[in-house]
Order: sequence, then structure tokens, then C-alpha cells
Amino acid sequence: MLIGENLHIISKTTKEAIFKRDEDYVLNIIKKQVENGIKTIDLNIGPAKGDAKGALSWLINLIDSNFSVNYSLDTTNIDEMREGFSCLKAPKDCFLNSTSADSEKLNNTVEIVKEYNSNLIALTMSAETGIPKTPDERLELAMNIIDKTTQEEIDNSKVWLDPLILPVCAAQEQALVSLDTIRMFKESFDPEVKTLVGLSNVSNGCLKEYRPYLNRTFFALALGCGLDGAIIDGFDTKTIDVYDSIKSNNPSNKLQELYIALSEMMKNFEDLDTINFNKENDEEFAIYRCAQILLNKEIYTHSFI
Repeated sequence: MLIGENLHIISKTTKEAIFKRDEDYVLNIIKKQVENGIKTIDLNIGPAKGDAKGALSWLINLIDSNFSVNYSLDTTNIDEMREGFSCLKAPKDCFLNSTSADSEKLNNTVEIVKEYNSNLIALTMSAETGIPKTPDERLELAMNIIDKTTQEEIDNSKVWLDPLILPVCAAQEQALVSLDTIRMFKESFDPEVKTLVGLSNVSNGCLKEYRPYLNRTFFALALGCGLDGAIIDGFDTKTIDVYDSIKSNNPSNKLQELYIALSEMMKNFEDLDTINFNKENDEEFAIYRCAQILLNKEIYTHSFI
């Protein structure tokens, strides 16, 4: 499951476009993602206050008039979330993004998910714990979330647990923790739950030219650990190609072969030393270096490649 992240109120330009109800700007962002094969669009409008109030319903009605897509609705305003869900044509195929393990937020979001039989993205964090530092601590929060959804008769297949990724330039060891947490989530629940990450988080703060390599390499490693979905840059066709090649096991070039090898390495609990690559090829070398950093085998610096 790929969810396009590109309509995001954190972008100043996007924020202004939403405030002004700029239809052409919005439709252009959606068009680019749809043309790249993205079928689910994240609509992130933040707290939806002031000029952003009513933005979800406006966006959904506008996009539905021009495209056939599903949605991930992302706002901290629970009233705005309810209004957005009331506009969806196929809520069972859409996502509420997101809840945490905090009781009030979990209760409010689960209520909406149950009413519309939608999917729930659940962050394994809480106000009390923040983002836990270990897989076991994240699993404990995940179990609290699943206890609640089970109590409300929401099937595990509708719950997408996010292990949370911290930027590798700020907390390098946490990349491997997130990978281990994905494995733990997939092994700990019966029926099985889904797992999902916000992919670009892993490279936040890193040099712009290295970010795509870090994102794609982490994606390959995470898919090998059992990852079911990711919120990604819907404009980045190379990341989409990496996903398609791993899922189909049908690479079209040497770089895709390397990404597949990294994914299989994680799937089979093998070591990075088993990976063969062309050290004379700059891109293959960059991917391998990213794997070393993400698996905490080399120390990150901004010039690590």
C-alpha cells in the first residue's frame, strides 16, 4: 500500500493554496501522483483552524470530481475528521491518519473507524512515553491499541501500526530499532496486523542529494521485515519502482537487483556482508553505504557516501 504524501500543509505553498481554495494547484499535485500510480492520497491539513476549517470536505469533493482515488485523512481536529469521513464515497478503503495510544485520541478515532469500517493508522507513541526507544516498549503500546480496537470489533487487518522512524542523522540507532519493531509487530498478533511507516522521516535533516537513497534503502530493508505500507513522496518514481520490483521480484536494472537483495537479506535474517555489489558504481556504492548506516554498522556523518 503506497500513500502519496505530497499534499501537506507543512509546505508553505500548499498551506496558502488550501487557505485560498486554489483548485488548479491542488489538482496538479494529485495529477502528478496519480500518473505515477499512486491510488491513495494523504490529505494533511494539520489542526484545521481558521482558513483551513472545512478544507477536508472541500478537497475530497474537488478531487472526487476529477480523479478516482482513496484517501488518508490527516488532521488533529476530530470534528474536521468526522466531516471529512462523511464525504467519502468508499470509506472502507480509506485511512484515518492517525491515532496514538493516548486514551482520548484513541477512543475518538476508533469511534470513527468503527462507524465507517475504515483503516486506522496507529502511531506507537503516547503523551506519557513519547516515542519509546525499544521494540518492546513500542509493542506494549501497540498491544494497548489492539486491545481497544478488538474490544470495538475492528479487525486487525484494518489496523496499520506505525513503529515510528526517527531521522538517522539525529538518532541513527533508531533506524534498526524501527526495523526490528516491524518484525515484532508482524509476529505478535493473531490475526496479523498491518504495518506502515512515514518513509521520508528517516532522512529528515540529511543532505538533500542523499535523502532519496536513504529513503529507498530503508524501504527495501523494511519490506524485507514485513512492512505492508508506506507514506511516500508520490513524485519520486524511483522509489515507486523499487517497491514494484521488490513486490514482483522482477528487477529492470542493477540498482533494483541490489534493493531486492537487501530486502531478501532482511527477510532471511542474513548479514550485510553477504550482499554483492559493484564497488566501482557510484549509485550501488551509495545504496550499500546507506544500508551500513541504517543497520548501525557505520557512524552517520553528512558526508558518509
